[in-house]
Amino acid sequence: MSIRIKLLLSYTGMLVVSLMIFGLTASLFTIASTGDIHSLKDFYKVHYQLNPLSEQEESIFLELKYLAKNDPDELQNHELLSEYDFKLKTERSGLYVRRESSTIFESYSLNQPELSEALPSYDLNNYQIRSTFNIHERFYGYAKFDFKYSDGDKGSVFVIKERSPFAEVTRRLLPILSLILIGVLIIANVLLYRSITRSVVKPLNLLRDSAKRIQEGDLQFELNLQSKNEIGQLNQAFETMRKRLQETVDIRQQYEENRKELISNISHDLRTPITSIKGFIEGIRDGVANTPEKMDKYVDIIYNKTVEMDKLVDELFLYSKLDLKQVHFTFETVDIVSFLDDCFEEMNYDMEKKGVTFKWNQRVSKRIEVVADLDKLKRVVLNVIGNALKYMDKPDPVICISLHVDSEWVTVEIKDNGMGVDPKALPHIFERFYREEPSRNLSTGGSGLGLAIARQIIEGHGGTIWMESEQGVGSSLFFTLQRSIEKEGQNSHDTNFDH
Repeated sequence: MSIRIKLLLSYTGMLVVSLMIFGLTASLFTIASTGDIHSLKDFYKVHYQLNPLSEQEESIFLELKYLAKNDPDELQNHELLSEYDFKLKTERSGLYVRRESSTIFESYSLNQPELSEALPSYDLNNYQIRSTFNIHERFYGYAKFDFKYSDGDKGSVFVIKERSPFAEVTRRLLPILSLILIGVLIIANVLLYRSITRSVVKPLNLLRDSAKRIQEGDLQFELNLQSKNEIGQLNQAFETMRKRLQETVDIRQQYEENRKELISNISHDLRTPITSIKGFIEGIRDGVANTPEKMDKYVDIIYNKTVEMDKLVDELFLYSKLDLKQVHFTFETVDIVSFLDDCFEEMNYDMEKKGVTFKWNQRVSKRIEVVADLDKLKRVVLNVIGNALKYMDKPDPVICISLHVDSEWVTVEIKDNGMGVDPKALPHIFERFYREEPSRNLSTGGSGLGLAIARQIIEGHGGTIWMESEQGVGSSLFFTLQRSIEKEGQNSHDTNFDH
């Protein structure tokens, strides 16, 4: 059963119960007004045609009516009328008898000077013998019988009882008030049903339509509901789920594009050495290398190309593992000064070979300890310096190493005086296989993975890496490492080291 039908049945039931309660209340209200539980069944009939008398009053009225029919002159006997009036007084009623325009008898209990003017005119057919009348703000009910005396004069006998005006108001207004109340109940329930439907069913329908769109693969929409109730929270959770699905789809599409780009770049970067190897092998097979010197040269070229291919595959494999978070980091406390000394000593031969001046020629006695994975951090330094060495264009190339230390981080700066990087290309240099045109990578045929691997490793250490560059002047690459403060002791003050 749908929520809409359940709500409809609930409000219909509530309406029926409200009407039943209203009917019961009206019944009790009528009993309280009339004081007679036996008249409840004929309440509307009695009160729209006549105001009922009690059993004693009705009995007295019938006796008077009998006299009026059979011996009307007896209704001029004051003693007899006084006896009947005494009986009526016990019922809080009064007797009134008239003859033509004069009053024969009037009960002292009525005590109403304007009574004769308020009474109805003669109706010898007695079509309406019971009714009500008002004198100012006092309300009376009566039963009367019109007759003729023996001499032909018209006469009337009245049994009159003062009634509560509240009962008359009830009699007259109860049907109208009942209809108004029923109408208000119906309208209120309809409006309440509509309001609940709009606040519950409409958002649920929106969720259902959104789920269908997601099922069809459409995630380019937004659920923007401001409600803070449970439905609003459900919509918010659904919107969060949609955003995450959209992010997942975007990431998957990006991975797919990266995969295609990766295949394209691998094919491009492998094609050149493979083509070169193939050409030299064909030269050997065709006898072009017909001397030992040529043969050695061809073999050396083939070997170097194979080494380049092996290095490319190794870097690609490492980058893929880093990208998939499949590389385990083994962190330990490292003296960054001694570590950099070891790295630069290892590269010293290549630097001297290229005539590069390396400004790291003074050892520092203070230990500056960081938390790092030695092997992977060494890969970062070698990649960064190796990348800088490839693109030196000055007659006197220089690489300068600096450390900037604060209370929590050590920032390593590797600065060169190379050709610099175009500002438009600077945001993309850490992307894999990115090549500026004309770029340093293009001119040297690098793999384009060195800086991308460096970024993955530094981010795996919880640090950041970035580059500042000025074309024609040089570039500075920075990366941060977290300090091991607990083990440094007194070396926790801010310090700058330039070597």
